[in-house]
Amino acid sequence: MLRASAAARAFGLVKGDQLMVGELLALARQVRRDGEIREGEIEVSGSKFGGRRTSFAVRVAPLGSTVGGGGLVLLLAEDQTESRRVEEVRRDFVANISHELKTPVGALALLAETIEEAADDPESVRRFSGRMRQEASRLTYLVQDLITLSRIQAAEPIPDPRPVEVGAVVAEALDRCRMKANARGIELAVTVEGNGLVVLGDEDLLVTALRNLLENAVAYSPEHTRVVVSARRDGPGTAQISVADQGIGIPERELERIFERFYRVDPARSRATGGTGLGLAIVKHAMAAHNGKVTVWSKEGAGSTFTLQLPVQRKPSANGAGPAAGHSQLVREAVQ
Repeated sequence: MLRASAAARAFGLVKGDQLMVGELLALARQVRRDGEIREGEIEVSGSKFGGRRTSFAVRVAPLGSTVGGGGLVLLLAEDQTESRRVEEVRRDFVANISHELKTPVGALALLAETIEEAADDPESVRRFSGRMRQEASRLTYLVQDLITLSRIQAAEPIPDPRPVEVGAVVAEALDRCRMKANARGIELAVTVEGNGLVVLGDEDLLVTALRNLLENAVAYSPEHTRVVVSARRDGPGTAQISVADQGIGIPERELERIFERFYRVDPARSRATGGTGLGLAIVKHAMAAHNGKVTVWSKEGAGSTFTLQLPVQRKPSANGAGPAAGHSQLVREAVQ
């Protein structure tokens, strides 16, 4: 080995003046013998590669004449681990979305046929029409969530952030979830500490993220329990919004995966409640777009608490305390 780049040494492909990967060494020897360019893909793993599996696209070519087994050989190795991961995620996403779309679409087709056959039975027509509305609603929610996720999954900051009153976000999210909570006898309680808590971002997106957390809390809580929403300043530069429930909780082994798209801890229960499997993925990406984060605490049988942390606006709003007082009133009205 005459020369090696810093990247080759950083990846552990080269140590000192030795090529450390047997497959690369074999390719180099073959090219040196016959002078033919060779390309391929290899995967390496082990402690010298950080304990992870790394994929490389490899091209080996002669430099000058290699007749008689002499001459120099150029070896290029390009790390393709991230592109492979993205491609795998894309394939999984296409497979998942195909499955998720197939379920309501298939149900709608079957229900339409059933209604045709039961045209002379008004009671059956009403019953199956109701089922069709449910499946159409599920399809609508899925498409809406896909549009939202496609808009924010690039993990880029909000292009035109505006001052957003946290109290207004809480009030709007509560209002959108109140009907579902009332239907199951679930009490929505709220505490907003401090008027005028303002963050910079997209109000609609923040409402969507908080609404998703609230809808999950309501869907996975027993009837006649309580869901608590709290908002407060957490230190000088951070606002914190938490949603705590008394639900079934999440197994510890599942906590790392719940923010994956279409991942469900309990698929049967999620579909029964009309969930799309995208809600928590939207929450995660929404927080990333706002330079914030989402955390979760959960214990099986004891409930879960999801917490949104967002940077607060550095300068106070020009409108003073007036809007803050109004938004506090909105929060009170949202839970009445």
